[in-house]
Amino acid sequence: DGERPKLPGGRRPYVRAPLPARPLTLHYDRDEETLHLDEGRIAPVPPQAWDFETGSARVLEQWFAARTAEGEPGTLAAIRPATWRQAWTSELLELITVLALLAELRPRREALSVTDPVTAAELRSAGVLPVPGTARRPASVLDHQEEGPEGQFALL
Repeated sequence: DGERPKLPGGRRPYVRAPLPARPLTLHYDRDEETLHLDEGRIAPVPPQAWDFETGSARVLEQWFAARTAEGEPGTLAAIRPATWRQAWTSELLELITVLALLAELRPRREALSVTDPVTAAELRSAGVLPVPGTARRPASVLDHQEEGPEGQFALL
């Protein structure tokens, strides 16, 4: 909810050519900063968003493959929408923006380092350890001390 984030420089990716009902291929044109899903096009897509990797794999390629790969017959993975969902297009536009913003922060993130690890003794002296017993069990309505009219529990 709220305003969608923008790419660095204030731009936003848009669908420039309609996406097909079932795109099968994903291709990136670095010169035009355009992502091609078959004949559909999304632009601008900064190179940093396309190149963003996690676990030595491009995030955008993984995302696309997860939505278009055929599941093994007879498994739950084989049950998929017959066509490209509109929500996937919205997710893709937001993912492109988030990846570009994360790539912009990468140099600052790499500059951060933890030089002194936090020890258990420091956590004890700060009152974080030991964890209180009340935090180890689920909350209960019966443990609630506030009362409503005529002594009834007030469930908020």
